[in-house]
Amino acid sequence: MDTLIQKAGILTEALPYIQKLSGKTIVIKYGGSAMINDELSRTIMQDITLLKYVGVNPIVVHGGGPEITKMLAALNIPTGFHKGLRITTKEAMEVVQMVLTGKINKDIVSQLNSLGGKAIGLCGKDANIIEVEAMEPVDGVDLGYVGKIKNINCRVLEILAKDEYIPVVAPIGVGPDSESYNINADTVAGELAAALKAEKLIFLTDIDGIRLDPKDPESIISVITIDEVYELIRKGIIDGGMVPKVEGCIKGIEQGVNRTHIINGTIPHPILLEIFTDKGIGTMVTR
Repeated sequence: MDTLIQKAGILTEALPYIQKLSGKTIVIKYGGSAMINDELSRTIMQDITLLKYVGVNPIVVHGGGPEITKMLAALNIPTGFHKGLRITTKEAMEVVQMVLTGKINKDIVSQLNSLGGKAIGLCGKDANIIEVEAMEPVDGVDLGYVGKIKNINCRVLEILAKDEYIPVVAPIGVGPDSESYNINADTVAGELAAALKAEKLIFLTDIDGIRLDPKDPESIISVITIDEVYELIRKGIIDGGMVPKVEGCIKGIEQGVNRTHIINGTIPHPILLEIFTDKGIGTMVTR
């Protein structure tokens, strides 16, 4: 009986959050360790499906770097990184598109559909959702087919999300030459959330949030402002792969997203813990 009462308490704690978020859009960036761990992946898919069933409109943006690297190695295609961005030759771009849109995207769609969701897989080339131009060389290094976002056409996403569907977006953009371009998935999530004026933007990552001391797991910052984020970047405390995430948070907030979150995607049900509990988890970036 005590266990049942505890479960009832959890549901009642979630009620005001469900009421507040009903009909609202949430953009979720999904990737990292959670993507390659089947057990964790299933709990995240359950979270996303549950959001849809209680009236929230989730939109999923996914990455897939490790699988891309693995496939490029199997095909003996050279790959490398500069400032956290993959140097993408034309030959590599074909593999990137194949892995992201042909495998990972459809695997996520299939997982959501198996749980009762109605997911639809898309990439930025569909309906010209993500229009890009080639990114300029960084420190003199030509990144190849890496895209800088010029425009987001989010009408098709709005139609699907406000209906019964869960859009799942692969971070491939279309250039002025109709070529495919690789885009950082964190950047795509931030830009989409901004264009959609989403209620929340959530980044699932491999750590508990932003740390005041990168080496100290106990130094998690629960709430941080944009100015404080810039200061931590300047000091080098926020660096590497965390930079595109916080930049995505800032982009979203500056263009109308109400709340942005960086949370640990390697624990079971991270989205529900963040959205539907009083305490929440991870780091919230605010104006």
